[in-house]
Amino acid sequence: MSTDTAVREIDGVRLPQAGAWVIDPAHSSIEAVARHMVITKVRGRFEDFSGTIHVDEDPTKSRAEVAIKAASINTNAPDRDAHLRSPDFLNSDEYPELTFRSTRLSHKRDNRFEVVGDLTIRGETQPVTLEVKLGGVVTDPFGQTKALFSASTKLERETWGMNWNQALEAGGVLVSKSLDVEIEVQAVLQS
Repeated sequence: MSTDTAVREIDGVRLPQAGAWVIDPAHSSIEAVARHMVITKVRGRFEDFSGTIHVDEDPTKSRAEVAIKAASINTNAPDRDAHLRSPDFLNSDEYPELTFRSTRLSHKRDNRFEVVGDLTIRGETQPVTLEVKLGGVVTDPFGQTKALFSASTKLERETWGMNWNQALEAGGVLVSKSLDVEIEVQAVLQS
């Protein structure tokens, strides 16, 4: 891969050129990490999602929207995955999609940004803040221009009505109330 000229510099920050950048799910990931029995981490990866990042000429007017299929959660444990799809958690039969729509973007420093948006899970919409890092813009060997982003946030699952849990004899609960969300995105510039 080579560095691409599809970047521009605004106030000393190198940004992708304006346009629609479609998320490439084959080279992207959306994961939620929860503590299990207080001590171990369990990762759930969503296998089916799509989205677009609309980079504006004025970077602060850029926006993103993402749709995630709730039933695509995969923790590599079929029984646990079935429970996560149930009404105790994602309730994927009644609410098949999780959605995110950004509402505000602000530059923090260097290649770091804060993106605020509305996250809808189980039909409940709540604001969330993502810490986003722009990894760069490159051209792949096939001539596609791609922008690379990493993002993270912490969610309290009970905010969206995912209250199920079990108390442990030694103290604590089976599933942590907070989740760390980790996102890696390759987005392809549309011509």
